Amino acid sequence: MERRILILWILVLVVLLLAACGSTGPLTIMTHDSFDVSEEVVAAFQDQCGCEVQFLQAGDTGLMLNQALLSKDNPMADVIYGIDNTFLSRALAGDILEAYQSPRLEAIPDSLELDKSYRLLPVDYGDVCLNYDKGWFADKGLAPPTDLTDLTRPDYEGLTVVESPATSSPGLAFLLATVGRFGEGGYLDYWADLRANDVLVTDGWEDAYWGNFTYASDGERPIVVSYASSPPVEVYFAEEAFGEAPTAVVTADKSCFRQIEFVGILKGTANRDLAEEWIDFMLDTTFQEDIPLKMFVFPANENAQLPDVFARFAQVPESPATVAPEAIEANREAWIEAWTRTVLR
Repeated sequence: MERRILILWILVLVVLLLAACGSTGPLTIMTHDSFDVSEEVVAAFQDQCGCEVQFLQAGDTGLMLNQALLSKDNPMADVIYGIDNTFLSRALAGDILEAYQSPRLEAIPDSLELDKSYRLLPVDYGDVCLNYDKGWFADKGLAPPTDLTDLTRPDYEGLTVVESPATSSPGLAFLLATVGRFGEGGYLDYWADLRANDVLVTDGWEDAYWGNFTYASDGERPIVVSYASSPPVEVYFAEEAFGEAPTAVVTADKSCFRQIEFVGILKGTANRDLAEEWIDFMLDTTFQEDIPLKMFVFPANENAQLPDVFARFAQVPESPATVAPEAIEANREAWIEAWTRTVLR
């Protein structure tokens, strides 16, 4: 009789333990639509944690953050990835994140750690810069641009295509580069000069790069706002072997804007321990070394090895333009509206 009771209690305990382990469900990561990771990397984490991971893609960065803010009292996920420095202050002010000081931060440069409360931890970065078609300039016998101010010269009239900051993430980043370079008192004068020099504005990166950039399309614009990682990407996907990248980047001081993407734990998660484990994994080398050829940006971890095509062909600006996240949050809409009045109306 006593043995039967003991066995019954053991069975009850096992059922309770299984229920407790399964009650939280899979670890859910909310991301923007540009997120990508290799299946084998996700599988490695799932083997490590003995859990299931699912990804919830929630639109572009702004839309993703809005959804996270609106669902604050009933969070849609455990972790959010993809908030960048153009939305960092809004995310922190929304009080939707829990602090976590990952031990993996030891391998992350201090310059990328913009949130000293450890609610948003840096995962990767990319620089939005002017790209140009090297072959086009060689054929025309015209020197390629070396600085933002070159675009206002008469011999560069009608050569540049940019994205609207109202509808495009790189468009906003380039607008911020001009604010950081010329200041609030001078950036609109620069844009007025670009308009007078026949700059073309598109709604998004794809239309600018694949629809108007001479190297990637039948377009007529040999200068485009894109990323510092675009030249190695062109080499990576090319059908022919390149000794050097066919496109190049303008990396002069304060000519680019560095976008940093972060990860954080959403308040209310029932998977706090797994969320911490996932963040540690994202900041460690297995995940970090997967980033360049999946999302075509640079890993934040200094110990991560770059793929050969990035190591050989990537151009990284040493002194990108900077604008404080607090200033971006306070002025973003006003700067975009002023830009719209100056450039489009």
